[in-house]
Amino acid sequence: MSAETLMLALMLLPLAGAVGIVATRRNANVREGVTLITASAVAVLVVMLANRFLNGEHFELTLFEPIPGIAIAFKIEALGMLFALVAGLLWVVTSVYAIGYMRGHHEKNQTRFYAAFAVSIAATMAIAFAGNLFTLFLFYELLTLATYPLVTHAGTPEARRGGRIYLGILLGTSIGLFLLGILVTWALTGRVDFAHGGILAGHIDPAWAGLLYALFLFGIGKAAVMPFHRWLPAAMVAPTPVSALLHAVAVVKAGVFTLLKVTIYIFGSDFILSNDVTGGLIWVVAATILGASLVAMTKDNLKARLAYSTVSQLSYIVLGAMLASQAGLIGASMHIAMHAFAKITLFFAAGAIMVAAHKKYVSELDGLGRAMPLTFAAFFIGTLSIIGLPPFGGMWSKWYLGLGAVESGQLLLLGVLMVSSLLNILYLLPIPIRAFFSTPASGEHYTRIAEAPKPMLLAMIITSGASLILFFYPDPFYQLAGLAAGGH
Repeated sequence: MSAETLMLALMLLPLAGAVGIVATRRNANVREGVTLITASAVAVLVVMLANRFLNGEHFELTLFEPIPGIAIAFKIEALGMLFALVAGLLWVVTSVYAIGYMRGHHEKNQTRFYAAFAVSIAATMAIAFAGNLFTLFLFYELLTLATYPLVTHAGTPEARRGGRIYLGILLGTSIGLFLLGILVTWALTGRVDFAHGGILAGHIDPAWAGLLYALFLFGIGKAAVMPFHRWLPAAMVAPTPVSALLHAVAVVKAGVFTLLKVTIYIFGSDFILSNDVTGGLIWVVAATILGASLVAMTKDNLKARLAYSTVSQLSYIVLGAMLASQAGLIGASMHIAMHAFAKITLFFAAGAIMVAAHKKYVSELDGLGRAMPLTFAAFFIGTLSIIGLPPFGGMWSKWYLGLGAVESGQLLLLGVLMVSSLLNILYLLPIPIRAFFSTPASGEHYTRIAEAPKPMLLAMIITSGASLILFFYPDPFYQLAGLAAGGH
């Protein structure tokens, strides 16, 4: 299979899967089989593609040119390969989990759910492989639209309200700010393609570069930098597999990936460092890291607590991008992967608790760990990785982010990262502790509660195990992150 065919297959296969899901809607077993086969094929192909990329192959594909000088084009570079690898591997795990969840929770409109999920993955792959800002913007918007029916899946007034916030903020920021940033870049340089070292140097007065960067920072609303973060907690009305998609596989990672890509391939790290482009803006991101962590501590709703944790963790990645040092960029790129595997584990556990015990508040979890030991053990592992403790993968990305702050002489930002990790301990670690060691509330009996359905358990075991394995073998993601930090 040629390089271009392989890349095209990764973008089109999920769409074909969506068609197959709709066509087999009358037979749940066949429909879910189509989902698993498609997701498994994508996982195999993305591993093949990553291996060929790391062995030096180049991948480039231009479909057509709707505007002179601006094409719908795809090209693989290291950062895009890393993002595609995370999304491709986690889709199959999330599909396994979703089958157990959707059946165990007796959800309606399951065909629409699986089909929209597949379309969302197709858009994610196109974002990962986008060869220019124009192509990336188109599929960035498609991802927003494809995930809207997932957010509003329940059809309740609360779900519709959450969907309106979701759509309003993401479309508003992207059209009002992100698109404006793209147009300004095109007006200044006459191009919108991604290039090693960036394309803006020599084309913009450094005094105005910070303003342009702000258009991208706040225009890429999926990165959830405050104050444009409210869509993410609002989207928690969606089923837990959708939360996993939003927080680990696609949407939020598409946001921070896009900002990283703009930083590396549009501005260029040398241009940012030599002109202090991100000077004042970086403190908005630091405030998001700490502010979202403090809000998370106040949330009794488990998914809401995890949502604000995600807002904070995303800004770790944004912070690494804005530091623009090599270690900072490596840490930011690796955190896309390390956070994905850990946070999806936490959401998987939250969904398992909902399905098996019908509980969604932290205050209700006392003693539940004795009835659901595997679920809370997985939650504990995911928590330790989010905190950044060895031997879990989250340690490596946080280590490089800390090194990036030191390299840049930003010791106060290093303090922000350290304080945030302490806050991670305060709002996440009490959850498994109280589940295992606290006494159940008066009159509460867990004798009839058992673990969630086996597909959900299997998914949690895989992702929590991956968080452990990534401490000892982070090599594929580290290699890609190192190449990305070098602009390749």
